[in-house]
Amino acid sequence: MRNKERTRKSRVLRGRSRITRQLLLEYIVVLVLFVVGTLFLLLTAWQICSSITWYPDDPLYRLLHVFRDYLPGWLLLIILVGWTVITYRFMEKPLRYLDEVVAASEELASPKDTPIVLSDPMKDVQDELNLIREQSLRNHMLAKEAEQRKNDLIVYLAHDLKTPLTSVIGYLSLLKDEPDVPMETRVRYTGIALDKAQRLEDLINEFFDITRFNLTALVLEPERTNLSRMLEQIASEFLPVLAEKELQWELHIEPGVDIVCDPDKLERVFDNLMRNAVNYSYRKSKIYLSMKQEEEKEEAEICLINVGKTIPKEKLERIFEQFFRLDSSRSSTTGGAGLGLAIAKEIVELHHGTIEAKSERESITFLVRLPLDCQKIV
Repeated sequence: MRNKERTRKSRVLRGRSRITRQLLLEYIVVLVLFVVGTLFLLLTAWQICSSITWYPDDPLYRLLHVFRDYLPGWLLLIILVGWTVITYRFMEKPLRYLDEVVAASEELASPKDTPIVLSDPMKDVQDELNLIREQSLRNHMLAKEAEQRKNDLIVYLAHDLKTPLTSVIGYLSLLKDEPDVPMETRVRYTGIALDKAQRLEDLINEFFDITRFNLTALVLEPERTNLSRMLEQIASEFLPVLAEKELQWELHIEPGVDIVCDPDKLERVFDNLMRNAVNYSYRKSKIYLSMKQEEEKEEAEICLINVGKTIPKEKLERIFEQFFRLDSSRSSTTGGAGLGLAIAKEIVELHHGTIEAKSERESITFLVRLPLDCQKIV
């Protein structure tokens, strides 16, 4: 992004330099032509006057005689007046261009759908300003959509908090009001209340995720970490969930791979990716997790593949957006606040790595590439 911004600025500066060079060249050419033209007219007039026989009592002769006596002064005055007029005319041009740019910048301050139109010599600047205007409009729309999705999500979450809370209160009230409830029924009620309480905790955590993502900037605290051990440990923590959904790991993790990273934040990345794979996998399927070290590129490559419903291309392109959920149904427990993958992408990019998603033929693939030392890249 920063490189694109620098390229855009350099292109604008080149456009302005071209205009400046053109104006300076025209200015010098006009001055030279004026001086040459003045001298040429003077010499032509001198020759014409020399070929004529003049008489002392001729008024024109006396006037020309005075002009000849003060020729250097008259010549200097003519050139000075001409230079003043030419300079004023050429100073007016860049000032007029400047007025156009100022007016265009006011349009950029309040972006509109109408394109910016400048003079023909300012076409390069016009194109760049229109590009900035389009990007500003696009960013404004994206920000507005993200804000609307966030607001809708908060409303949905607030509404969803009532359902598990009501269930928890209801079942606990039954246990309190009916002390003679059979043990089997008591265990069932307690289990339901626990499930609802855990769901309530998940919803509250989603609120915290939204707050943290909007109010805090992520800062890395790098240290040398065994990436192989980290992935194996996180994968093992999902074994109870996998057993519940009849899923299995297929691990191909290269041992002894050390990288310099922020382990706490990377742990969150892999936790989000694995949780996503578990939530969107078909029952009785395998989740493939591999990690290998690329010596030539000095990076580690982590690949996570699960078998599930193919993600449409239009959704796949937005999968890393804030508050975007694959499952828009609020009745589903698979979708969170729509921040997990957005936060994962931000953390990976802070490590100067890349993350991408692919989906075809009922498989979903996440590919993460991380430098072996995130501090080496600025």
